[in-house]
Amino acid sequence: MLRILQFLYRIRAFILFVLLEVLAIGLIVSNNSPQGAAFFNSSNRLVGNILKKQADIVQFFSLADANEALTEENAQIMRQLIAIQSKPDSMPIALDSVLSTTYEFRGARVIANSLRFSQNYLTLNKGSKHGVKPGMGVFNSEGVVGRVKSVSENYSVAFSLLNTGLMISSKIKSSEVLSSVQWDGSNSSEAKLLYVPRHVTTQAGDSVITSGFNAVFPEGILIGVISKVEPDKKDPNYLDLTVKLSTDFSKLTYVYLVENTKFNELDSLYSKSEMTNEY
Repeated sequence: MLRILQFLYRIRAFILFVLLEVLAIGLIVSNNSPQGAAFFNSSNRLVGNILKKQADIVQFFSLADANEALTEENAQIMRQLIAIQSKPDSMPIALDSVLSTTYEFRGARVIANSLRFSQNYLTLNKGSKHGVKPGMGVFNSEGVVGRVKSVSENYSVAFSLLNTGLMISSKIKSSEVLSSVQWDGSNSSEAKLLYVPRHVTTQAGDSVITSGFNAVFPEGILIGVISKVEPDKKDPNYLDLTVKLSTDFSKLTYVYLVENTKFNELDSLYSKSEMTNEY
């Protein structure tokens, strides 16, 4: 404390000069309108710029939370759209309302993603306490992403579509021909469209979407577009079709999780019937 007082004593002349300057500026600003207006305009502009920079910095660091909140909101909107667009049943209206509540949607953020293996996975920042369950479908605004494999309390791991062990029930949008999409492990932007008979007329540019016939995805989510049509050399009864995937797996950030609330019932029924449930 003594050293601080000694230091202030040594610069007493400079401190007095600064105080007098501030007093002089205050008198000029107070007693002269033009100078006062210029001073306050300049000070307001300076304070405004400082506040704007502060707001920009705060907003930047809150973008992740904002995006996650928007993802959750979009998930709820998707649920409402599915309810509106669901194809009506041939039975009475009471059953149609049950059909419209088949799917539930949630938002999540990708915190890890592999691309260089034959069996790639995603790690999401949502787990069982957020309602995530094994078997749920994963997609984003571009198209299908994968399917949840396992879940902990706060996180979940999902098969990526870039996983040779995952098949997605699909169809060609223009012709409604059923098929399955499976990655062959070669190109991360392409997959194979399987089980399309050779008599089917299709061409490059046709969209491939989810069929809605499995227990995971609702109908109509984009998977990709057909990029190559060739005869299947291994089985002449089918076509060899290549699909350009709509999802860019190198840029995954936010995704949606879709839950078929009738999943367990359907899976149990298929098991009792000794049928293979392709999901």
